[in-house]
Amino acid sequence: MHGRYSNSRRRLFSESAVEKEYFRRNVEQQPVQDISINVFYQPRSITVLFLIVVGLTYFAFTRPANLPLSDCLFNGAIVSITVFLIISTMIMPNGPFVRPHPLVWRVVFGASLLYLHSLVFVLFLRLEDARKILFYLDPSLERMRYSDILDKEYAVNCSQVTLERIWSHVDVFAFGHFFGWVVKAILLRHYFMLWTLSINWEVTEVAFSHILPNFRECWWDSIVLDVLLCNGLGIFFGMLLCQWFHARSYQWESIRDIPSKRGKLKRAVLQFTPVSWTPTHWLDRNSSFKRVIQLSVLIFFWQMAELNIFWLKHVFIVRPSHFLTQLRIIITTLSSAPAIRQFYHYVTDDQVTRVGSQMWIFTATMIIETLVAYKLGSEVFEKAILRYIIYWLVWLVVSSFLTVWVCLLFAKRSKSESEDEEAFDSGNVILDSGVMPERTTEDEHEVHQRNVRSPLVSRPATRSQDTKKAN
Repeated sequence: MHGRYSNSRRRLFSESAVEKEYFRRNVEQQPVQDISINVFYQPRSITVLFLIVVGLTYFAFTRPANLPLSDCLFNGAIVSITVFLIISTMIMPNGPFVRPHPLVWRVVFGASLLYLHSLVFVLFLRLEDARKILFYLDPSLERMRYSDILDKEYAVNCSQVTLERIWSHVDVFAFGHFFGWVVKAILLRHYFMLWTLSINWEVTEVAFSHILPNFRECWWDSIVLDVLLCNGLGIFFGMLLCQWFHARSYQWESIRDIPSKRGKLKRAVLQFTPVSWTPTHWLDRNSSFKRVIQLSVLIFFWQMAELNIFWLKHVFIVRPSHFLTQLRIIITTLSSAPAIRQFYHYVTDDQVTRVGSQMWIFTATMIIETLVAYKLGSEVFEKAILRYIIYWLVWLVVSSFLTVWVCLLFAKRSKSESEDEEAFDSGNVILDSGVMPERTTEDEHEVHQRNVRSPLVSRPATRSQDTKKAN
């Protein structure tokens, strides 16, 4: 296939062996390079099987025989989850990350898969039956009412704006907002998309404030505290951290070769930092209209993931500080990191013809969370004003689309200006020396390496290249 579609992504029912290996090593199962301590990376399947059998035998036969059914169900569920997560360390993919250890990301994948299955199960229950399951985990939830999760008054006396009153609203949740946006900046690494998410979330709170009382905020709380201070500072420091990671030199030395104890300790701490850093290029001058749609979908699902937190804790009547709410945030945050990275590969690399497993599981989880909230919280959604929801959806789609489109225009404009400067400089060189300048533009393979930065597997040949070789 020649012409404008020669380098488009191929959608085939079968992949070549090279393409499968390329996908596995770059997206699904990133291998660990330069292993210094082999004992931490050797397979231990027989040992793990032995420990599981011994542990199950001990706990099964040493428990009292007269335990009530609720305790038996709770203990059985905890042991089943533990065994599943242990098995995940052996069979689950670690995705595109290997630090601090592939086992960590395999456990994250296993936990996200467990959470997905739990949501599917809850989807077929009634609200009162689903809450009874939570009572097994925390009996105090049985006494919770909607008034208990509303710990303060919202949007009261908004005209009284003083420095003391603004400072009184800086609580632990404000610091949570700040650190949350630092993490989001590290994951996305794009100013325009981050600010769009920040502003759109405030619009989301306004659109759903008639349903969720804790979304009601004074204008200065929403604009000054949330957008400018908490979110803005989080985005700024997160992007500074990205620049620091990008400027670092990633030449790792084995901990065995470091003589001092202080150096060994520093190397052990650095094990929790990335093995390398890839600046993201979500958009460039060659981005198609399809790329704009893909990134708009990313922004939409991001808003859905954040909104689901408030839906679920409102439907199931759980405090924001409850360990179940925090556990959900931890699982979705950790699972979103490899999911976003896999989506980036899918969007920017034409040789990646399908999304990775983490991305698939994360997307399915967000959709089923929404279905659970809508099905079990039908009484809550009955209070919704339809036109507000429609306005919100229109704003979300239009703002996401326009943001990505503006970023694309800026990318094309900055590229054209740089090309004009290079052409002017090249013309001066020709007039002065009479020597033709060297090529300064990137070919297709260089663009691919800039986007993916993965030398592990050579890039599979496209269909046009196969045709040229055959001819």
